[in-house]
Amino acid sequence: MNTQTIMTLIDQYGYLAIIFLIMLENVFPPIPSEVILTFTGFLTLTSHLTVWGAILASTLGSILGAILLYGIGRLVSVERLSQFVGTRMGRLLRLKQSDIERASTFFNRRGSIAIFYGRFVPVVRSLISIPAGMAEYPFWSFVVLSILGAAIWNTVLIYAGALAGNHWKTVLGWFEDASSIILIVVIILIVLVSVLYYLKKQRKN
Repeated sequence: MNTQTIMTLIDQYGYLAIIFLIMLENVFPPIPSEVILTFTGFLTLTSHLTVWGAILASTLGSILGAILLYGIGRLVSVERLSQFVGTRMGRLLRLKQSDIERASTFFNRRGSIAIFYGRFVPVVRSLISIPAGMAEYPFWSFVVLSILGAAIWNTVLIYAGALAGNHWKTVLGWFEDASSIILIVVIILIVLVSVLYYLKKQRKN
């Protein structure tokens, strides 16, 4: 979905379009929330939309998308992954039951941090809901943390778009650059942690 389509939908359908687009952005990460939210902020200056109404609509869209992915994670479940361990593909990937149990335990201990802060990271804000469901992270805790994280992210971008006015595209560029840097840093950290974990496991063996 291109930027012009996003802008047209919000301009024509207001809050309903915001809810739908943000929900879709949570399920399909390539759809940029930065465009949706900064343009929405700008529209609060020129249309019937209000800043608080836009924040509520975007946060509702965020949580609907998050719950959908959480449900997908519950369908996959740790039990189904455990069954996958014994398959040929599981053996090829060197997947072990102990690894699955360790990952599930880690998420239930540290998942609150990942769920909350993950809402500020591109792609991660969508994907984090799936392991939360797989690990059977408490549903209402997941919802509350997701709402808090999403509301902060949405508020910042909508207010930025409103304050920038006609220069909202300039602000959008700043956010897109910052989001790209954050995503790169997160990927590097994940790779480093994975390598360290692998080396530690090799030493034990």
